[in-house]
Amino acid sequence: MADGGCVVAQRNVKRRSKPTKSNSASGKRLTSPRSRRGRSSATSIQDATLGSLFAGKAPKIHDGFRKNARAVVAQGDAGETLQRVPDGTFKLIVTSPPYNLGKEYELETELDEYLDRLTPIVDELVRVLHPSGSLCWQVGNYVRTSEVFPLDILFYPFFKRRGLRLRNRIIWHFGHGLHASKRFSGRYETLLWFTKGDKYTFNLDSVRVPSKYPGKTNYKPGENYGKPSGNPLGKNPSDFWDVLTRDWEGCVWQFPNVKANHPEKTIHPCQFPIELVERCVLALTDEDDWVLDPFAGVGSAVLAALLRGRRGMACEKEERYCAEIRNRISQLYDGTLRRRKLGKPVYQPTGREKVSQIPLEWQEREGRS
Repeated sequence: MADGGCVVAQRNVKRRSKPTKSNSASGKRLTSPRSRRGRSSATSIQDATLGSLFAGKAPKIHDGFRKNARAVVAQGDAGETLQRVPDGTFKLIVTSPPYNLGKEYELETELDEYLDRLTPIVDELVRVLHPSGSLCWQVGNYVRTSEVFPLDILFYPFFKRRGLRLRNRIIWHFGHGLHASKRFSGRYETLLWFTKGDKYTFNLDSVRVPSKYPGKTNYKPGENYGKPSGNPLGKNPSDFWDVLTRDWEGCVWQFPNVKANHPEKTIHPCQFPIELVERCVLALTDEDDWVLDPFAGVGSAVLAALLRGRRGMACEKEERYCAEIRNRISQLYDGTLRRRKLGKPVYQPTGREKVSQIPLEWQEREGRS
């Protein structure tokens, strides 16, 4: 991603040794035939440490696509690189396109040219996307003279014309950023989740959240009267997620963006948190599936894929970013990669920190008034 969640299997729900099968209302509609394998892969490593997961030698990092590779870091233009990849390879394509809109033309011309430049790459992405695969396209807003132009609205018809189907419009919320003076400060970006067809991988059991009332029972007369009405693994998180608060209930995904004090901060100016991609990987792929980021930055998507037992490919033009991806993959496998753990609550100030206290100057000014 020019470096930008499905939620993961919950940790606090007590699992039965032989969980009952979900009915269609509670989530059996896992359209992938391998969804159970995807679930077990996700839950088995949920609380493991990096050291125990990746003790040993890192996989060979190839500089071009190889069907049996675990990791690929390809330097160069994504459109040209992907021409050498077979059709239908990637189960998940997750990325954030570069926001390199020019400033020399009128806005309408800028946006048209921006989309035109992406057209050959997007055509390749659709070609290499697996028939049951997903594309997650994360964008923000383009702001000019305090007027906001939501890029996700522009991209929807762009992908719809290519036959993709929108499943969710997900909001990534973060608490820090630039402060606006002529409008409300922007604190979210959007992730559009498209599928290539109507049969697609969706590991709902891997991403359930704890039920608010797990003890709720069926009240209608019949054979299920008095029995638990929910799913023992938790409930469907719905399409509005306030992740990392209130047990991940809710498509507002609240992950801190990668700023100076974030443990994952590298040389990239617009870096994605690994956990944002990690949750997409858990829900939309199975073990050993291929994950692609065509605008890889410093490789957060590839790291998320490897972390969850998938195969990852990064396309990136900048040589120094490719070197950083390779370095981070090595750190992942030797246990030294700095990352923010999936599900970790966003820090909330206690009021004792100096920066969270009202300055004395403001208090004195208020007293005088």
